[in-house]
Formats: sequence, C-alpha cells, structure tokens
Amino acid sequence: MFHKFLLTLRIGIYSLLLHKLRTFLAMLGIMIGITAVIWLVAGGEGVSSQAQKQLAELGATNVIIRSIKPAAGGSTGGSGIQFLEYGLLRDDLKSLRAVLDNELVEQIVPMRYFNCEFRFEGRSIEGRLVGCTKEYLELNRLTVDRGRFISDTDNTSFPPENFCVLGDGIVSALFPLSNPLDNAIEILSANKYEFYRVIGTTLNRDPTAAIGGSLESQDFNRDVYIPIETLWARIGDAVNTSRSGGIEGEVVELNQITLTVRPAEEREITAAKVEQIADMVRLLMDRNHSKKQDSAVIVPQELLRQAELLSLMFRVLSFVIGSISLIVGGIGIMNIMLATVTERIREIGIRRALGAKQRDIISQFLVESIVLTTVGGLFGVVCGFLVEPFFRGVKLVIASLSPSTYAALPPAITDLVPIVALTSVFVSFGVAVFVGVAFGLYPAYRAAKMDPIEALRHE
Repeated sequence: MFHKFLLTLRIGIYSLLLHKLRTFLAMLGIMIGITAVIWLVAGGEGVSSQAQKQLAELGATNVIIRSIKPAAGGSTGGSGIQFLEYGLLRDDLKSLRAVLDNELVEQIVPMRYFNCEFRFEGRSIEGRLVGCTKEYLELNRLTVDRGRFISDTDNTSFPPENFCVLGDGIVSALFPLSNPLDNAIEILSANKYEFYRVIGTTLNRDPTAAIGGSLESQDFNRDVYIPIETLWARIGDAVNTSRSGGIEGEVVELNQITLTVRPAEEREITAAKVEQIADMVRLLMDRNHSKKQDSAVIVPQELLRQAELLSLMFRVLSFVIGSISLIVGGIGIMNIMLATVTERIREIGIRRALGAKQRDIISQFLVESIVLTTVGGLFGVVCGFLVEPFFRGVKLVIASLSPSTYAALPPAITDLVPIVALTSVFVSFGVAVFVGVAFGLYPAYRAAKMDPIEALRHE
C-alpha cells in the first residue's frame, strides 16, 4: 500500500515537472493566498495590540476604588458646624499592598484631592490640590515639562518637604511670563495657607471625557501635585468650607486608590482577570466599609469589552480577506487540473485499458493537487514570517527617501509592529490543503469517469 502511494506520488511529481511554468503559477496562487492570510492577521494583531495598549493607558486594566460620600451621617461639633467622616483609609492602602503582590498588580496608586485656591504675587486661580506618589504621572499619562515630578524621596523625607508640581493651566495663570521653578506659591486650604516651592511643571494635556460610570472627566491642567505624605502631615484629613449658616467639612484620608492589573501575557487585556482582582478588592473593602457603604470598587467594563471586541474584529476580518485569496488560488488549481485532464486524456485511457481502476485515477490527480497546494503552502508560510522585516524595510526606505513624509506619519503607523500569530499559520496551511483537495476533486472525478475506449481514440 505504501509502495503504491510512493509510486503515485512519484508519477504525480513527474507530471507536474513536465509543465514547470504552469505548475509554478498554480503554486504561486496558493503561496500568495497563505502569505496574504499571515500578513493580514499579523497586521491586524499589530494594530489590535496598539489599540489595546491605548485602551490600557485609558484605564482598561485598572481597578478603581473610590470614596463615596454617604447621603447622611457624620458628627456635629458645635452650633452650625458639621463634619462628615467617610471614605477610604490608610489602613485600606496597607491591606491592599500586603495582599496584592507584584504578580497580580503592577502598581497601587493612592491619591487625596480637593479644591482650593493658589496664589502668587497677586495672581490667583481656583484648582485642585492632589496628594499623590510618583506613579500618578504614568498612570494618567502626564509629561513633565520643566523640573521633575514627585519622587519616593519626597514621600519619605522627615519633616515633609513643601514641594509642588504645577499643571500647565496653573502655570499660565500664575507665571504667564516667568519661570515658575524654585518660586514659592501660596496654597489656601482648610482655612489656612502655606507656601510650597515649585519643583516641576507638566505639559498641557487634553481633558479626559467621562466613559460610562467607570471613568470621570478630569482637567489635569488645573491641578497642583504635592507628596501625599506632605498633605497628610501639613494639611491633614479634615477640609472645611464656609457656607451660609455655618461651616461644612469632611474628614477623608484617601479619595481614590487605583490598581493597575498586570496582564496575563504581553499585549493581553483579560476582562476575567481584572474582575478576579476586583472581587478580591471588594472582600478587603467590606471589612472596613460594609456598614457605612462609603466606598465603591469600579471596573471600566466598557473599555474591557471594547478591547476584546476590537481584537476579535481584527482577527475575523483578516481571516475573511485572506480566505478569499486562498479560494482564488484554489480556483486557479482547478483550472490547471482541468487543463491537465484534457491534455492527458490518452494517458488516462491507456492506464484504464491496462487495468487501472477509477479510484487509481482519482488518487493520481488528487495527489498532484495536494502536492501543488502543499509546496505552495510551505513557500507561503516562509514568506509569511518575513512580514516584520519587510515592514521594517519599507519604513526604512520611506525614511531614507523622504524623511519629511516619514516624520508626518502618525505614531500609530511608525510604531506599528506586525505580530505573526501561529494560529494563522496553521489555519491558513490547513485551509490551503483542504482547498487543494476540494478543487482538485472535480477534475480527478471527471478524469476517472472517462470511457477508456473514447479516451484511447482521442488525438
């Protein structure tokens, strides 16, 4: 049986080599089809990776824990003065850092913020004072313009240093014509004021829009950042504001804690893992906040669903377009095999007259079709793995021939790196072999059904 298969294979290869150009063109169609599938999927994976990275920067992999102000409650201290105590605690931050290790989360970022007034040499502006750590810069995709941002040293020094970093809007209002670095601004909060030395500024950043109930809109340009330890030590947890009829105030240790979940794999945003971490956080928060219900754990479900849907759409679209190329290649094989049948009618008649059965003729032509698709498919796989160096070479050529054109391209194109998915390699090769069998079956069946006598008479 095996000897018969080898003999059929050898005859098939010999028949294909008799028409080298025609055989090459048939294999070229399959090779282009498989290469197209691999390249399209690789490009889709690269674009999907960039899109998911951008969604991650927007907060798709974050678990947000916020302080929620209760509808009623608190304590009253004297006539007309009411202070409401609620929200996240420093003990919550310690518990999260103790339970969630680096394998689960990349960073844990605490923050405390409230509105206040900032002054410098007669100029003033209302804004938001934010007590934070160095991770806040990367978490919110802020860029330092001058000086530096808050460091770990600033949050561990004793006594706490009165340092601050200004948002671009604060700089424009207080220092329209001068360099703010090393100047001291006045911060009025909690009915008292203190001076803070400017150690850095941030570039202008477009305000973020609210996304569903997950992310709030924020204007980072009107923020002033100080070390969170300095805020706790210098200002404290109590903040009060004057109102008609008395003073209202609140006692809050932390407004928000943001956890950045570490992806299971590079490029991967997994909704299930983010939800798993969120469930762990909810259990921890229930210990201190189940009675007051003054905290909430928020997961940006909209962004997670969008990331997963985007990735799926890229894969499906790439496979559909690539499959069309494979079908076109299969039609080319069928046409060539039909032409081969027509040319070899006399050969088929002789073989049938010598005792060859119909299944032998079918096997002969199917083997030739499979050889065409297999060899073409292997070349297609090799070419498919060249997508990254080819794409890199194209970018180098554009950059060398027209630097201005390359500089004008958006980062989404210049930073794009195609990622070959092994799934696309195996699926495309398997589909190619299937196409070879499917489209080679009709010519083989047609050859096997020929009348041997009529075939022998054919000139």
